[in-house]
Amino acid sequence: MTGKPAYRKVLLKLSGEVLAGELGTGIDWNVVERLADEVSEALSLGVRLGIVVGGGNFVRGTTLGDSGIGRVAGDQMGMLGTIMNAVAFREALDRRGVGNQVFSAVPAPTICNTFTQREADRAFAAGDVLIFAGGTGNPFFTTDTGAALRAAEMGCDALLKGTQVDGIYSSDPKSDPTASRFDRLTHSEVLEKGLEVMDAAAVSIARASGIPIIVFSILQVGAIIAILTGNGRATIVADG
Repeated sequence: MTGKPAYRKVLLKLSGEVLAGELGTGIDWNVVERLADEVSEALSLGVRLGIVVGGGNFVRGTTLGDSGIGRVAGDQMGMLGTIMNAVAFREALDRRGVGNQVFSAVPAPTICNTFTQREADRAFAAGDVLIFAGGTGNPFFTTDTGAALRAAEMGCDALLKGTQVDGIYSSDPKSDPTASRFDRLTHSEVLEKGLEVMDAAAVSIARASGIPIIVFSILQVGAIIAILTGNGRATIVADG
């Protein structure tokens, strides 16, 4: 492996929808296997890596209201979905001999570790890939907020958000062909423009912690390595 990483300690945010792949729901194992290969490759660059997984491939708490399910119960169901995704990712990394640990903000001690910053930091320092599940452990907060929170707690120098598009646009490029793409923004500009790449709480945490957010398409094979080496197509959200 050649190439010097632009970032040394990163938090990668993956949505549940990404893990569903072409299936639309559930887990597409081909996607999980590909991403596990890229994570393994990233470690060979000397990068320390944490991963936050969403649960939208199973259930999204914010969309259950129409079914008569309360927001708290819906969000709790979503948190359980993130644990399932984390276990799947753990299995893929285990098969590659990649040291890893799953930490959940929702206690599930028979399945994974309960998150504490001290224990997670020790595992990070030891070189393990950390897979964070359970969001923040609280309803009314997204896994994007959980990702920004974990990035700050782990002292990461970048928050990578893998999406289905190659950066941040003025509107959804899938439905608006006139949408313009941004190469670079500040955290404040993202908030002021109301750009919905991450929720406001997540962007505010990243801004307060001085953590750049790099938004890129995870659908492109090799995208993680390209971003880590500063070669990928992305929108960078950073101050200064």
